[in-house]
Amino acid sequence: MEWFSLEHGRTAYRADFVLYAGLVITLVIVLIVNGPRLRLPEFGALALTGLVGWSLIEYLLHRFVLHGLPPFRGWHAEHHRRPQALLGVPTVLSAPLIAAFVYLPALLLSDAWSAGALSLGVLAGYLAYSVTHHATHHWHGGNAWLKRRKRWHALHHHAGSAGRYGVSTVFWDHVFHSDESKPPPVPDAGA
Repeated sequence: MEWFSLEHGRTAYRADFVLYAGLVITLVIVLIVNGPRLRLPEFGALALTGLVGWSLIEYLLHRFVLHGLPPFRGWHAEHHRRPQALLGVPTVLSAPLIAAFVYLPALLLSDAWSAGALSLGVLAGYLAYSVTHHATHHWHGGNAWLKRRKRWHALHHHAGSAGRYGVSTVFWDHVFHSDESKPPPVPDAGA
């Protein structure tokens, strides 16, 4: 069953983009049309928090789970060996994980509107990551931003290279000094 496999056929691979784009659009519409009008600024702030939160989740998952923990490390190594292959987390796994680790805890701590707004940001971030990651491996050309992302990710894939774990942003690589852009510190001669 390709829906449960790490390597997808074109239909299952594209389902991620369609599902998450649909969820993002639906949540935006529901929050704007049906949500309490006075809370719209709060929903915007929560969505932005979810988006920034996703960027940190993306970094942490890529650095410590996909490059650290078995069996994920082995699965991700396959992506490094075959970067053009349609490999990824199956939608039937990613969607429930986002619901379980984002929506449900937020619902328990607040209400359905706030949980939906926070989840919107995380879902939008996951969609941006998915599109960016796909583009780095499959699109030719692109604007200056995409060309920088493609170079950054190609350096991450380079044999023997460590670091550059962010796909959709370099921010957390800079924060945690995993960007490899800085020269190693020079030892103190007097030490």
